[in-house]
Amino acid sequence: MSEVTFRLARLGEDQAIIDFINANFDMRLPLINRSELYHHYYAGRGGVPQFAVAEDDGKYVSAAGYILANTNRRPDVWVSVWVAVKGRNGVELQLMNALPDLLHANVLACNNIRPNTCTFYQFLGWKAERLPHYYRLGRRKDYQLAKPLRYILPPVQRDLGLEKVEDAADLIPLGMPVTPHTPVKDTWYLRRRYFRYPYFHYDVWAARGNGKLLAYVVTRTVTAEETGCVPVVRLVDFIGEDAVLPRLGGALDAILNRAGGEYMDCYNAGIPAEVWQAAGFTERLEGDGSVIPNYLTPPLLENTEYYYFTNKPENFVLFKADGDQDRPNLK
Repeated sequence: MSEVTFRLARLGEDQAIIDFINANFDMRLPLINRSELYHHYYAGRGGVPQFAVAEDDGKYVSAAGYILANTNRRPDVWVSVWVAVKGRNGVELQLMNALPDLLHANVLACNNIRPNTCTFYQFLGWKAERLPHYYRLGRRKDYQLAKPLRYILPPVQRDLGLEKVEDAADLIPLGMPVTPHTPVKDTWYLRRRYFRYPYFHYDVWAARGNGKLLAYVVTRTVTAEETGCVPVVRLVDFIGEDAVLPRLGGALDAILNRAGGEYMDCYNAGIPAEVWQAAGFTERLEGDGSVIPNYLTPPLLENTEYYYFTNKPENFVLFKADGDQDRPNLK
């Protein structure tokens, strides 16, 4: 057995990588095998596949897909699908450890890892833990999906509004708001992720104060027709400073109630729970007895726990739509 080498994929390797993943993963992944999803997530600039591979004696022994958060020279990236040949599981972790240098990446993260793998990433010195979950109830007489501990609506501030960004072209004059958060997202990312996604429709909202862009909020409404009973609004991204979020509580409440939603929920790491509380949201703690369903088409009346990792936790945030998540359940 020769020394394992690590490199980025080259132009024209798409099918070889797809075949390798299909041969070594325990299921056929729609992300890889549906052309519209593969193109959306992994077709890089110039057609080069967004994968890194580990090779032994010229043969793949592991592969990992990655998704760019921006077009910077030192990008921030989310790891997507990754796999190794049977009996060579340790090489997956070696490839993961090599990725930041291969990509010249600033931040490396993954949304939705298996909880029993957290210790592997912690071994690398990275942060790996459960993804917090927050929700706000809508004003309804009864609740068919959610089972909160208390039917109380925290008060909200109403000093900032949200205006809908109707077209991707409108992002250019708006630009990006000031934020300390990573991964750094740019207008290229927002356009690709929320205006050109092949399945879901997203609503992108801008918050402005005194003519200055303060934040973007992204929501996705699951309709009553889709759930079979009531609408639900998912808050899947926020780009801005933490201090702006509480000022948007009233505007978010208005979006929820205009949709007739039973609740608005948000999976997020990195923004403190007290900031979410000030924005009118309640944290669902693991094992606290409340149920805020995540799977809605059809509804599965139980909680879903997600886990994540990042190699640089300082100022890091994670939302539901980051990486390859917030996607339909396809076969």
